[in-house]
Amino acid sequence: MRTFLCTADGIPIDSVYDPGAVVYEKHPKARAVPAFVIAHGFTGDVDRPHVRRVAGVLARHGAVVTFSFRGHGASGGRSTVGDKEVLDLAAAVEWARSLGHAHVVTVGFSMGGSVVLRHAALNPGTVDAVVSVSAPARWYYRGTAPMRRLHWLVTRPEGRLVGRYGLRTRIHHREWDPVPLSPVEAVPKIAPVPLLLVHGDRDGYFPLDHPRMLAEAAGDHGELWVEPGMGHAEHAAGDALVARIGHWAVSRAG
Repeated sequence: MRTFLCTADGIPIDSVYDPGAVVYEKHPKARAVPAFVIAHGFTGDVDRPHVRRVAGVLARHGAVVTFSFRGHGASGGRSTVGDKEVLDLAAAVEWARSLGHAHVVTVGFSMGGSVVLRHAALNPGTVDAVVSVSAPARWYYRGTAPMRRLHWLVTRPEGRLVGRYGLRTRIHHREWDPVPLSPVEAVPKIAPVPLLLVHGDRDGYFPLDHPRMLAEAAGDHGELWVEPGMGHAEHAAGDALVARIGHWAVSRAG
């Protein structure tokens, strides 16, 4: 099922629902399994092969909602690189609930990883578990070459042109005002909702001090998986890891 959802600020969000491996008519308890809502990384969208692959693995464990953040793919608006995107995720979570799912798990990657943390902190009681993969702990990080390139893409007019025509991502020209709650500030507000943090020890964007900061902020209610040999976000998250995430979510969200 494919549709456009409308966010609280009026942005149309291209969204796809897959009921997964469970057929409701044959399994009376099927609606008790989680609906996974996937929040992709910056420059991704609902039709990107890596997003579809992750969705396909999670569909073995429950229903899946995928969507394109504002400014990405066929969705409207312009990307605010993690700020207003919380409203996009909120619309997708509400859609999953409206389809009858009692348990909803948000799974975010990179920029989407920061969005799922802030969404859970700002909207208590709306999700049953949160998984954040390859997320930053703090804003404005420029400590790696990929992040310096990303800041050029976002902050420079010529960078935004590359984003629009080369990466199918339309980026807002305005700076954040006010600066949104940072991921590390958001994490303590998620409790008691189960939280899983996943990060690769070869992440070229955010080194390991980022997930460790997040895990420290989470305290006892958070769990950290540092994955040996893993790089960054969806491209680096293999099927076996995504399946483990699905198993973790089913065990925690029910």
